[in-house]
Amino acid sequence: MPNELIVYILIVIIAGLLSSLLSFFSYFRLKDAPGARLFMLVTLFSAVFTFSYAFELASTSLEQMKFWLNVEYLFMPFIPAFILLMCIEYVGQKPKQWLYYVLFSFPIVTIFMHGTNELHHLYYKSIQINNDSPYPILMLEHGPWFYVHSIFLFLCLMSGVITLLMQLKKTKLFQFRMQIILMVAGIIFPIIANYFYINGMSPYGLDLGPVSMSVSFIFHGAALLSYQMFNVTPIARDTVFENMKDGVVVLNQNDRIVDYNSALLEAIPTLNAQVIGKSIFDVVDRTGLLAEIILLEKECDYKCCKVGKNAFYNIRFSTVRNKNNYDIGKIITFVDVTERVNLQEKLEILASMDGLTQVYNRNFFMQESERTIESLILNGGNVSIIMFDIDHFKQVNDTFGHEVGDMVLTGISRVVMDSLRTDDIMGRYGGEEFIICLPNTSLIAAYELAQAIRMKIFQTVMPYDQVDIRVSSSFGISSTSTDNGDASQTLQTLMREADQALYSAKRKGRNYVELYKHDFEVIG
Repeated sequence: MPNELIVYILIVIIAGLLSSLLSFFSYFRLKDAPGARLFMLVTLFSAVFTFSYAFELASTSLEQMKFWLNVEYLFMPFIPAFILLMCIEYVGQKPKQWLYYVLFSFPIVTIFMHGTNELHHLYYKSIQINNDSPYPILMLEHGPWFYVHSIFLFLCLMSGVITLLMQLKKTKLFQFRMQIILMVAGIIFPIIANYFYINGMSPYGLDLGPVSMSVSFIFHGAALLSYQMFNVTPIARDTVFENMKDGVVVLNQNDRIVDYNSALLEAIPTLNAQVIGKSIFDVVDRTGLLAEIILLEKECDYKCCKVGKNAFYNIRFSTVRNKNNYDIGKIITFVDVTERVNLQEKLEILASMDGLTQVYNRNFFMQESERTIESLILNGGNVSIIMFDIDHFKQVNDTFGHEVGDMVLTGISRVVMDSLRTDDIMGRYGGEEFIICLPNTSLIAAYELAQAIRMKIFQTVMPYDQVDIRVSSSFGISSTSTDNGDASQTLQTLMREADQALYSAKRKGRNYVELYKHDFEVIG
């Protein structure tokens, strides 16, 4: 046997061993990963095909060569179909049922046509030993179905390449791009080898397919070992990472951006493909609140403006560790909690408002007024309190019923609210009694406002069942300077004094405004 043939047989055997090793590796280490099951079948069938071809090359008679050729064709026709399905599954697509029928119909027909070739010669027109070569080798004259099979092989491999390249356009992360590039390079090799073989450009008609497929598996093996192909695949990123509702950014140990998903653009619209590898602080305002949150890894709610509306995100941090438990980065998650915050605000408003009159209830009035007075104590200024109620309100209820009483309360509340400033605070103190806190308002200014409100209430007509209902109201006012003191005590004192003034206004005949003097004398 010539030395060069021995060398080529050894190369083919090594190629078969490589395919076998990759098949075993994928079975034991990767069998649950996307595309790995098909990769295992591809390498297994390729190993059998390659070893069979080695036996064919080592054969000395035509009958032996035909036998091993038939063995090769029990496995080889399925390889292109497996490669295409592997690529489709790798990028996260699910083939239609009809595609399985098409892809496996051609190999089955090819096996049948090859096995029955002596009857019709549609696959090989003739099978002979090439006497012009320095060693025994088959000389095959191809029939029409051989070319059908060759076209099928080419279409499967090219479809796999196109599927991977389409995924490459969507993938930003270097690790995933390298996986795809290595897979594409591995698939192109058999295409080139098949071109040389079909066009009679291979030495003495040697089939370069077995060796070329093993070379392609070297690329796949590099992806397996260096980039964990099938373990962390682009589908894991693009179908899971990209479709997450929460915004996610992955940083390395130096706070440089490794990856992010499209949902994060809602919270950080300055992100783009060019920021990969840059510091997160080059993307967000270094002096802003978000930069401080990221720097301190402070889990909290973050407010930002999104399309003219406020959006709220709960920011969370997770540490990324390697197999040796060393920190290699972190994941920052932006969970959109806008709906929750808006609901909380609505609930807080509902909890703070009097359900009938739509002014603050007593408790919330006290909280807001104390907060206002605390600010006035720090900055200085006057504060006045007005307490008023509706005169003879019991008669309205007794005469017209509680429904009309509620209508009167609502109407009066609306009249008063229309007379107040945005900083003024109004609450329903109880029953028909209301209270107003007026920041930065002197006693005289509060008196003038109370008089104006009293006149508006008296002039307001509320028609009900062909009857015009009018009511009057009585007012008590107290005022003080807030240069120092306790906000709670100040408010309690003002309310007590305004209540005393209101009691005095009622004694004076109602529909009256009474001022409280701090020398403990109530005057009108």
